[in-house]
Amino acid sequence: MEVRRKVQGAGSGSAAGRAGGARVQAGDALPLPIRHTNLIFSALFAASLATTTSSSGPNPPTHAAPPAPCALLGNPAAAAAPEKMPEEDEDIVASVVAGKIPSYVLETKLGDCRRAAGIRREAVRRITGRQIEGLPLDGFDYDSILGQCCELPVGYVQLPVGVAGPLLLDGHRFYVPMATTEGCLVASTNRGCKAIAESGGATSVVLKDGMTRAPVARLPTARRAADLKAFLEDPANFETLSVVFNRSSRFARLQGVQCAMAGRNLYMRFSCRTGDAMGMNMVSKGVQNVLDFLQDDFPDMDVISISGNFCSDKKPAAVNWIEGRGKSVVCEAVIKEEVVRKVLKTNVQALVELNTIKNLAGSAIAGALGGFNAHASNIVTAIFIATGQDPAQNVESSHCITMLEPVNDGKDLHISVTMPSIEVGTVGGGTQLASQAACLDLLGVKGANRESPGSNARLLATVVAGGVLAGELSLLSALAAGQLVKSHMKYNRSSKDMSKTTS
Repeated sequence: MEVRRKVQGAGSGSAAGRAGGARVQAGDALPLPIRHTNLIFSALFAASLATTTSSSGPNPPTHAAPPAPCALLGNPAAAAAPEKMPEEDEDIVASVVAGKIPSYVLETKLGDCRRAAGIRREAVRRITGRQIEGLPLDGFDYDSILGQCCELPVGYVQLPVGVAGPLLLDGHRFYVPMATTEGCLVASTNRGCKAIAESGGATSVVLKDGMTRAPVARLPTARRAADLKAFLEDPANFETLSVVFNRSSRFARLQGVQCAMAGRNLYMRFSCRTGDAMGMNMVSKGVQNVLDFLQDDFPDMDVISISGNFCSDKKPAAVNWIEGRGKSVVCEAVIKEEVVRKVLKTNVQALVELNTIKNLAGSAIAGALGGFNAHASNIVTAIFIATGQDPAQNVESSHCITMLEPVNDGKDLHISVTMPSIEVGTVGGGTQLASQAACLDLLGVKGANRESPGSNARLLATVVAGGVLAGELSLLSALAAGQLVKSHMKYNRSSKDMSKTTS
């Protein structure tokens, strides 16, 4: 039995359906029957084929130039194409890859730091098979880091810098640069600055200023080690030791020597002022002068290391917490009741209770060493990176105890941070790099203070403590008000659709 599909037209009784002799085809449902469109496309194909054949002659027709890419978007094709190296550089890259030329001699060999970084980068790319595409190479002064900041460079890392402030401290307004990738940190510190400013500002005091270095020496017996300890700690010998020590620099000034023994090993902790430098190199030179001097009277002294960890550098240590290292600073403020309520969205009683239970009791239960605070390290590290300090020294520089108590009949809040070992400088190391120097200049502490050596570094230490005060105030308030999670979801979580970005 033959079955055929009935094609609906304008109605069920269309003329096409009633035409008894005409067979209905599926293509008839299209605007043009498919047999007609086939003829049209066949004709067009033949015409295009003829045009292509004729254009292959001696004078082919010119084609219109493709539209220029948007200047704002750049030229993706050009960006993707690798820059061709000169043949001479190709030979050097091959030698580095083969191990014939050590990578660390490129700057000396070529006399061009940027070129050396580019060759080293290409050698690393070929050795590892990784493109390192997201790490920028150009736009950095590689000459400025040679011999003091970083070895074997292949590029530089970009970090955003935010500004919190004004921080009203000791009658002056500071806009505090903070280099960080943690969302909410700058905003939180900024809120703390606002609360401090609206309450009349904060004040600070520098209690100590002295960098330390502690060599360790071994003597034949414990009694002999005790003799050397007595000699170093005898006030009658201090002047002689100072003269020897201070030869290392016109800014070095020996402050004292503190010794400790472990069997026949003697640890000698020298402390000295270092001007506006952070001072590790300066104090180490002075210590070496003293060790050379002592060798005459104690020829049996065997110096094991210029650093015996009694300093103590870049490690949490009770000696720094108790004795101090670098700048010992206390910063305080009285926050008005109205400001606590309107700006910080909490109350004095809640803040005092939280600080006692969290920062004091909680840290004690954890066995904290210098960590009786909410997040001092956050602010210290962000300012350190922005201003060219040694970020590893945030370990001891973040030692902090935060104290809160009600004042003025319980209406207002007294808050203080005590930080015994803030290690900062405004000359040397990374402070002379362009970006970091700009951040120091923003604070008004760039370089050395010639009229009062050391005052720029001490001022920077007070700004660090002031920033910590603002950060502690704001975070504790967020915790007391139950706002921490909400604020981090707002400022620390991107709302971008990353699936679209990566595609």
